[in-house]
Amino acid sequence: MKKNLTAWLCLLPALAFLLVFMVYPLVDVFVYSFEEGYNFASQSYFGVGLYNYDYVLHDPYFIQALKNTFIIVIITVPLSTGIALFISLELSNIKVLRDFFQTVYFLPYVTNTLAVGLVFMILFKKTPYSDGLVNILIQLFGGKGVDFIDGPYWAKMFVMCFYTIWIVMPFKILILTSALASVNPMYYKAAKVDDTPPFRVFYKITLPMISPMVFYLVITGFIGAFKAYSDEVALFGTDLNAAGMNTIVGYVYDMLYGNSGGYPSYASAAALILFAIVFTITTINLMVSRKTVFYS
Repeated sequence: MKKNLTAWLCLLPALAFLLVFMVYPLVDVFVYSFEEGYNFASQSYFGVGLYNYDYVLHDPYFIQALKNTFIIVIITVPLSTGIALFISLELSNIKVLRDFFQTVYFLPYVTNTLAVGLVFMILFKKTPYSDGLVNILIQLFGGKGVDFIDGPYWAKMFVMCFYTIWIVMPFKILILTSALASVNPMYYKAAKVDDTPPFRVFYKITLPMISPMVFYLVITGFIGAFKAYSDEVALFGTDLNAAGMNTIVGYVYDMLYGNSGGYPSYASAAALILFAIVFTITTINLMVSRKTVFYS
């Protein structure tokens, strides 16, 4: 009994922190989402119901933000994980300068997001003085230049996905490289004795052994991609609605603080819709992982 009391006393500060800064805000957002016409100044509202959800789900800006977010998630999460796995496998086979290459690949992760976004703008943005390095390369090979920052939607989405993959991939490489290093070499020696083809070694040994880390990266990748906002601001500025590149998190921010801000009820409804989407996808991934992830 005394040990249990000591344990609860040790956990009390953490529990208090979680209740004050996580549980209470969630409950508050839930309440706001049903208060119709809530006003910050007077702390009043004119009704309780589902009007906020109806408004958000029929708002063209939210629909566009939802579309952008899903495109980013669907494209960047599988591609960044697959590319990171390929690079990690190649790094694990390098004997000379392995640590150097691992450091090089990790550099974008520790670099400020806005600084990387500025570099991407220089590479892709057309200016009165230059078409941008990427357009110069395209024209060099006989192609036609494209304004990737202020041009067509597909071009802006390409830059957005490319940028997102570039930002998240170093962390995934670090995790997967560590996971590959933890695989027992005895498995590979046994496969070598049996003259097992490389692809079968990867499919039957490597992938099952690192599957918990792959699953972890997929889950965190989905959650991170659904919360995308700062990356878009780094590339297209703060007026993401004008650029047609807003995300759900950006929509929530705009409803609170943007030019059309001052609507906490709408922001709360949008935030809970995002929470429901992320929770559903995470639950599905957890159910799938029970059959596909190997835990030794």
